Amino acid sequence: MSNLNKALLIGRLTKDPEMRYTPSGTAVTNFSIATNRWSSGGEGERKEFTDYHNIVAYNAGKRNLAEIVAQYTRKGALVYVEGRIQTRSWEGQDGQKRRTTEIIANDVQFLDSRSGGGGGGAGVGGGGVAADGAARSRPSASEDIPAPDDAPRDVDPDEIPF
Repeated sequence: MSNLNKALLIGRLTKDPEMRYTPSGTAVTNFSIATNRWSSGGEGERKEFTDYHNIVAYNAGKRNLAEIVAQYTRKGALVYVEGRIQTRSWEGQDGQKRRTTEIIANDVQFLDSRSGGGGGGAGVGGGGVAADGAARSRPSASEDIPAPDDAPRDVDPDEIPF
C-alpha cells in the first residue's frame, strides 16, 4: 500500500514573509496563511471558522521559491500553496519539549492580480483565478520575474531533495 502526504491550500498571508538563510547558505522563507471554512453551529446557524497554517518555502536546486515568495508577496496576498505536511519536535531553551506542524511548500502561486490589493504578483507555478472564480492563464514566474544573476529556471528532478 502506498502513502500520500500532500496539502493544497488557498488563503491569505497573515503577515509579511520572513526570509533567512541556513548555515549552508540556502534561502528559507517562513510565512503563514489563513483559510476560512463554514460549518453549522449548535443551534443550526452557519458559522465561519478560520484556520492558520505555517508554511516553509526553500530554494531547491535551481528553483528560487523562497526568494520569490519573500520578494513578491505581502500580508493579505491571496496564494495557492501545494506541499507536504511535516511535524517536528525540539527542546526549548526552558527545557520544555516543543512541537510544530507546518507545510513544506513545493509550489506557490500568487492569485491576486498585480493591480489588485494584498500585494499580489505573478504565480511561481503559473495560472491563477479570476475575480469571478474562473481559471485563467497567467505567465509563470520564470517568464515574468527576472532571474537573479541570470540563473536558469529549469528544474532538474534529480536535484529536488524530496
